[in-house]
Amino acid sequence: MPTFRGNAFANYFNRILQINQSSNSNVDSTTRTVQSGGGVDTAISLSDDQLLVKPNTDDTTSALDVKTSGGTSILTADTTNKRVLCGSSQINALTQYQTFNNSSVSAIQDDHMVLMPSAGGQVNATMQEWNLGDGADPATTLDVSAEGTDTHNLVICYWYLPDAITIMSAHVLMGAAGSADNDLNFHLMSYDVDTTTNYGDLSNGVVVADSGTTEDVDEDVIKYTTMTNLPTDVAAGKVILATVESSASNTISVNMVVKYHIQ
Repeated sequence: MPTFRGNAFANYFNRILQINQSSNSNVDSTTRTVQSGGGVDTAISLSDDQLLVKPNTDDTTSALDVKTSGGTSILTADTTNKRVLCGSSQINALTQYQTFNNSSVSAIQDDHMVLMPSAGGQVNATMQEWNLGDGADPATTLDVSAEGTDTHNLVICYWYLPDAITIMSAHVLMGAAGSADNDLNFHLMSYDVDTTTNYGDLSNGVVVADSGTTEDVDEDVIKYTTMTNLPTDVAAGKVILATVESSASNTISVNMVVKYHIQ
């Protein structure tokens, strides 16, 4: 490290850090930029109570980077992508997981059966009434009043988003009762939900993610797949539904894990 010893001040003043303070006073309650001796701003500002990190020229993926003694980043502020990463794996600090654990779903052949998030346990037999049609993708609307089944079985299937999120990935484990083979297909759908007039009706549905077909699921295997079209953003106020489509009218069970972070 260069030393000041034996050097004229003119040779090293640019290496000295100072507070952007016109008077020769101490650090106070006003947050001021830390500068070089030549008056060039750095990315940090200081007061007697605050440390501020703000890129001076360009945003960067490591505006703040805390490392172990071995050089592994454990906390990073990424101002380019507006996120904070943490841990040795550098995962977004706002990462969360939504699960759809459904056992003994009585599938209707080729229909997109609605799954229940986070509840687990035995799915009520009337759950088989809640499906989103037999099209290539689930239906883009749902008229709750026209379904003719108590909504107490459906409301628990709505994953309502108070905040905008980014869905990063979706992983699915699946099994089936009996020796007959089932070909299974999964979707995540995003909808507008009516909370003012036609309460609970869904509209403007879009496919957030799908899995393609996993073949030959029966009692002898637990199969795994991931969903495509991710990552993707979903706005606040939306409802997300997860569905499974089976090639046969058999009993199936699903364990879906959706990884997401709040924006």
